[in-house]
Amino acid sequence: MKKLAVIGAGDLGQLISYHAVSDNKYEVIGYFDDTLEVGTVIKDVKVIGNLNDITTFYKSMLFDCLIVGIGYNHMKFRQSVFDKYIKNIPFATVIHSTSYVDPSCSIGAGVFILPGCVLDKDVTIGSNVLLNTGCIIAHDTQVDDHSFLSPAVKIAGKTRIGKRCVLGINSTIIDNITLADDIKIGGGAVVINDLLIPGLYVGLPAIFKKTIV
Repeated sequence: MKKLAVIGAGDLGQLISYHAVSDNKYEVIGYFDDTLEVGTVIKDVKVIGNLNDITTFYKSMLFDCLIVGIGYNHMKFRQSVFDKYIKNIPFATVIHSTSYVDPSCSIGAGVFILPGCVLDKDVTIGSNVLLNTGCIIAHDTQVDDHSFLSPAVKIAGKTRIGKRCVLGINSTIIDNITLADDIKIGGGAVVINDLLIPGLYVGLPAIFKKTIV
């Protein structure tokens, strides 16, 4: 069984650790976190270093692969951490055994797919993407790098989700839609038109609410 290290010991990092272990996917050897003291133990998993220790620990063969456990409030930081290490350190892809991923799908590095998701024919998921519990993605849809789908997101076929997008809980996107990079969709929103200007969109149907810095 491969040894996994998680970047970030907050709620998301702990969630990744829990599912990676309980679903018998990986042995989690610890967290790298800049905000907690080394040696801190969180539910039997220890903070083993800060982010500057990652490369040294990997070269020492302490772990085999990484995954980013930094949440949706820090999307650009999520990307920067992934980009910093992807060239030299393997990233794990953690797919819960209760999720269905069609054999025709393409899944990138560092992806975390929680329980109960369904990915239909020819879905493409980029790198460092998170699909929370119960997401359904229909055929021929693409979710680009570093995006974050909340629980129960539904995406119809032949849709394109850009980079660093955040789709709120129970949001719905109809077929043949394009979302630009850095789009955030509020919880329960329904997207029926292309969204090409970065920012927050809410409502039924989803309309532009504000720019997000």
